[in-house]
Amino acid sequence: MTASVGTLEPPPVRDPEPARAPRAPAEPGEGARRRWRWTRRRTDLAVYAAFLLAATWVTSGIWVDPAGRVAALYSSDPAQVQFFLAHSVRVVLHGEFPFFTDQFNYPDGVNLMANTAILALGIPMVPITLLFGPAVSFVTLVTLGLAGTAAAWYRVLSRHLIRHRPAAAVAAWFCGFSPAMLSHANWHPNIISQFLLPFIVWRVLVLTRSTRPVRDGVLLALLVTAQAFINEEILLFTAMALGVFLLAVLVQQRRRWKAAWRPLGAGLAVCAALAGALLAYPLWVQFAGPMAYHGLSDAVRDYGNDIAAFFAPGSPTFGGNERANVNLAPNYSEENAFFGWSLSLLTVGIVIWLRRDVIVRALAATGLFFAVLSLGERISWWDRELATGPWELLVRLPLLDAVVPTRFGLITGVMVAVLLAYAVRRAWTLPGVDRAAARKLTVAGLAFALLPIAPMPLRVTTREPVPQFITADRWRQYLGPDQTLVSVPVPAMGNTDPMRWAASTNLDFKIPGGYFLAPRNGVTGDPGRFGGRPSGIGELLKDVASTGRTPKLDDRQRRRFLDELRHWNAAILVLPVDEQNAEPLRRTVEQLVGPGRQELDVWLWDVRKLTYRSA
Repeated sequence: MTASVGTLEPPPVRDPEPARAPRAPAEPGEGARRRWRWTRRRTDLAVYAAFLLAATWVTSGIWVDPAGRVAALYSSDPAQVQFFLAHSVRVVLHGEFPFFTDQFNYPDGVNLMANTAILALGIPMVPITLLFGPAVSFVTLVTLGLAGTAAAWYRVLSRHLIRHRPAAAVAAWFCGFSPAMLSHANWHPNIISQFLLPFIVWRVLVLTRSTRPVRDGVLLALLVTAQAFINEEILLFTAMALGVFLLAVLVQQRRRWKAAWRPLGAGLAVCAALAGALLAYPLWVQFAGPMAYHGLSDAVRDYGNDIAAFFAPGSPTFGGNERANVNLAPNYSEENAFFGWSLSLLTVGIVIWLRRDVIVRALAATGLFFAVLSLGERISWWDRELATGPWELLVRLPLLDAVVPTRFGLITGVMVAVLLAYAVRRAWTLPGVDRAAARKLTVAGLAFALLPIAPMPLRVTTREPVPQFITADRWRQYLGPDQTLVSVPVPAMGNTDPMRWAASTNLDFKIPGGYFLAPRNGVTGDPGRFGGRPSGIGELLKDVASTGRTPKLDDRQRRRFLDELRHWNAAILVLPVDEQNAEPLRRTVEQLVGPGRQELDVWLWDVRKLTYRSA
């Protein structure tokens, strides 16, 4: 049996309908009961509500206190996202340039197009950010990202591709709440906000049989442009997956090419022209503008999945074990496989069962292809290196040099989801069997596969509140235009609380340093690294914060560090009184700039006389 590429739906199998017996007269009250029934619309609304409830359940620990709670294995990403949300406020209210800012990493600034500034998410969230703050906007994005992705897949699969609601609901559930999505929900709302991808996939498949390729190409271009301002890496993955899938279909049925190539080629040409025109300037800024970089930092370029990661349940799931998974993924937010043994075995069984179907074979080939790429440059089994991976041959190619290879596992996850949908629909409509028994077995099989990786609430921990010195606007009396507030320690990867301070004021003050990707040594076009130019004072204070040891500084070090403060045009240095190792940090800063004073809940040094540009 074959299927249409445009719908992924085989010809329906229909059982002969028995003759209907005459209906008995209705009893009193039965008419009212019959008026309530599960219409298609009500079914869809119930499914959407279930997805929203599940997403709220997953993020419930953060919703208790969005400003004071964060994922337990806290990294720098949530603070960075909150900073970008505050930047969107400035774009809307003050007309600031959307693709570059010097509100952090002053004075060099940061190329926001090269740093996933989520403008397509941040700008619609401006009202919430203004009313409730960027922390609430962050958890709202995570919640809606999970629920919205599942809802979008359900709509496209149930209406256009699979056209079977139970099957679409199962696939959409896995697309929205897979272990990989739950893992990224800790830190990466830009990655889990995949609600445009099902529509992009659908419109590309429509192009293979389109009678209006120009119109369909325009629609696709608008979707592509919007997705580019959410996450370009996921957009690239979608294009690659569609290319491999369509190639896998055409290899098996070459006659399809004769009917598909004209509308597909015309539609993609229109899409490329329009999306290229809309994205030309933003992409120029990203790749050739100030603080552009080429290639990822070495710290993430070789992130890959361990083979065993495909058979272990994800950490934020019912059967997950965070400690057991520690060496199977680069970190807690990059568990991009973790299907568990039961789902892995079921997926293999589905492929064997439905192996005669062209679409099933294409889905399986696509999923396997990207699973292999996700292993990265070194293939390993339970943290033991086995061989060099094929990614080693691709990692230096343009565009691919900016990809995190472990995330190719996200594509495999979508292929698994659609295979589940195929299997459910086939089992639901098997001819010549007891359908009630078949459906019970189907439900039991799904429970066996999906229960071990059922979503659980994200583990959370508390974080330090924004200092009262910031929230009470006491800093405003010290900072003038283009002057900076320098936190102690200096903002950097692993110390992003000052970025939250700035975000809480909608970026009304500038800070040096921060967490972002930039060219090494601040030279546009160099390979990327996390953070800006190397900072002597930043490294010194970072070392004091981690060790608690106060160094003795000589005059040469003082002069060099004062030069850095002048370069940043620093107005004040701020050290929260409850900062880790606050006392050694205070003594170190006093050696640099003299005694400070306590103001509210911070130690404060006014250095304007020392850093004035003519000094």
